[in-house]
Amino acid sequence: MRFTIAIDGPAAAGKGTISRAVSAHYGFAHLDTGLLYRAVGAKMLEGVAPISAAQNLEPDDLEHPKLRAPEIAQAASKVAVISEVRSALVDFQRAFARRAGGAVLDGRDIGTVICPWAEAKLFVTASAEVRAKRRFVELAAKGLADSLDEVLADVKARDERDINRAESPLKPADDAIVIDTSDLNIDEAVTKALTSIEAVRAQA
Repeated sequence: MRFTIAIDGPAAAGKGTISRAVSAHYGFAHLDTGLLYRAVGAKMLEGVAPISAAQNLEPDDLEHPKLRAPEIAQAASKVAVISEVRSALVDFQRAFARRAGGAVLDGRDIGTVICPWAEAKLFVTASAEVRAKRRFVELAAKGLADSLDEVLADVKARDERDINRAESPLKPADDAIVIDTSDLNIDEAVTKALTSIEAVRAQA
């Protein structure tokens, strides 16, 4: 059985948390595609050319201990606008998406570019201020954030790049179900996502 669930959205909207919960609920494999770009960004910060890093990415690179650090997030957003980097990572993502047993992929262009044929598509979003507060709490707990204002500026900078990049910009697929998590807790957001996916499965 092959069933692909594409979950897109901006940073800290909750798509990762929702994706992990959805994959666990259905027993599907999960891929956080943002880690691919973060791994390439981390290598770029180490002096490796982005295109070369993408073409030679290894599974172990996704285990880098600091992939969630703000400077790597910014580097990921920068390498993601390079068309050759995106091309190098497309095949990996598409092969994962069609694996037997079902798959959940979360990122920024899964439903629009990587898997436009996905059986279910969600776009998870929230206000920049809410997302910044969530990310600040997460980073502060790891000693990686200095101030909320700094995190908010980073979130807005990433949004600007992701939404306005020429190739594969961040936007909902035409047939995606949009879930705004600004006023939802984790359980409510997951429940809404599962309800939306079940509605799609019922129509299949």
